[in-house]
Amino acid sequence: MRGVSRRLQQILGPNPHRDSFYYTDLLHLCKTTNSIKEAHAHVIVGGHEQDPFIATKLVDKYAHFAGSNIEHARKVFDNLSEPDVFCWNVVIKGYANVGPFAEALKVYDEMLCSGTLPNRYTYPFVLKACGAERASQKGQVIHGHAVKCGLNLDLFVGNALVAFYAKCQEVEVSRKVFDEIPHRDIVSWNSMISGYSTNGCVDDAIRLFYDMFRDDQIGGPDHATLVTVLPAFAQVADIHAGYWIHCFVVKTGMGLDPAVGSGLISLYSNCGYISMARAIFDQISDRNVIVWNAIIRCYGMHGLTQEALSLFHELVEAGLHPDGILFLCLLSACSHAGLLEQGWHIFHTMETYGVVKSEAHYACIVDLLGRAGDLEKAVEFIQSMPILPGKNVYGALLGACRIHKNMELAELAAQKLFVLDPHNAGRYVILAQMYEDVGRWQDAAGVRKVVKEKEIKKPIGYSSVELESGHKKFGVNDETHPFTPQIFQSLLKLR
Repeated sequence: MRGVSRRLQQILGPNPHRDSFYYTDLLHLCKTTNSIKEAHAHVIVGGHEQDPFIATKLVDKYAHFAGSNIEHARKVFDNLSEPDVFCWNVVIKGYANVGPFAEALKVYDEMLCSGTLPNRYTYPFVLKACGAERASQKGQVIHGHAVKCGLNLDLFVGNALVAFYAKCQEVEVSRKVFDEIPHRDIVSWNSMISGYSTNGCVDDAIRLFYDMFRDDQIGGPDHATLVTVLPAFAQVADIHAGYWIHCFVVKTGMGLDPAVGSGLISLYSNCGYISMARAIFDQISDRNVIVWNAIIRCYGMHGLTQEALSLFHELVEAGLHPDGILFLCLLSACSHAGLLEQGWHIFHTMETYGVVKSEAHYACIVDLLGRAGDLEKAVEFIQSMPILPGKNVYGALLGACRIHKNMELAELAAQKLFVLDPHNAGRYVILAQMYEDVGRWQDAAGVRKVVKEKEIKKPIGYSSVELESGHKKFGVNDETHPFTPQIFQSLLKLR
């Protein structure tokens, strides 16, 4: 900082001909808040605080350092008598990046009231804030503004709209906007693939990934594409896609960074290739907590609990700080392995690392106690929780009641779930099946009647097979295949 300050002093020597470019060059040298304030003081002394060009650079510098400095940026902006569109954009961008996001929307409204017309750079910033706030209606209004300005087909605005609607879980609208963009770039494809993937539309994400290769304007996937699509391939356990992406990373020299590496670890893990997942982990030099989470989850989900616990100790020894997700992986591993004491120890260890216990962590302990058959202690644990138990906790309790055939406690847990998670058909099905197991047919019929009356839809089960043409799904009595008659005729011949 002293070096920067001396440099500022040298530049700020006697010079009667200081113009806008002089001060923007000066601000470009600033790398700390104090150096920005020092340069800001010279701007004021020089009488240039009303210069929109300098003010825009000053606002941008303050906003770049985030935190409380956004308020410094706002003060500079508020002091301008006639801010131009660029200065409005920089303030909106600052709030859209660091928050409060609602303030970005407020500044946008003030911009319209001032008579300043937004441009193609305004909408991406304000739509980003709408997405962060999940302000669906406000975003739709802003979309309308962009249409009126004739900017809705602009590449920057179109990409922002794709991301916005995806964040608001309106994937169909997001895809419609994507299809209307006349000249899509890699950001367009990545935004839409990410929208599908984060909203659980993994098949659509994968199809779009392959469609991207047919776009002559795109030279192939980049780092962001792989990070975005890997969770989708991991979910469907597509090992061939894993191999292809792994080879692509090696051939292109992209390198196994934490983002791509953790995605490959999860994919290999879901496919049952534990040794490959570990090989990827060992190749990543700058491992972060996300990478450790992926490999610990890998060992835990395959029943290698001691290996998972050993890796946890290695993580701590490496000086990294475990997060809530890592503890969820460990608690889940202990629960499935029946390691009651170790599970309790890990649960209490969370306080040592300052990790806040969420409802999901408490649910893991209920599951741990339930699997061990100690339902009475599980109930006592729920009653002593410092936070309100939710659907995860009572779901774990209901599952334990089913395992140990505790009908009375199951009814209590189910009643809680019918309030907390009323549209989850699985809760009703479990209780109905438990009634049937003990011969209470009338009660079972009553539960199934409620499901029918409330029109609660049960997710359709399906099987997936891997063929040369890709993964194919089919359900019971599925008649959607074009060769359905021939298939059923062949099955009849095999009887």
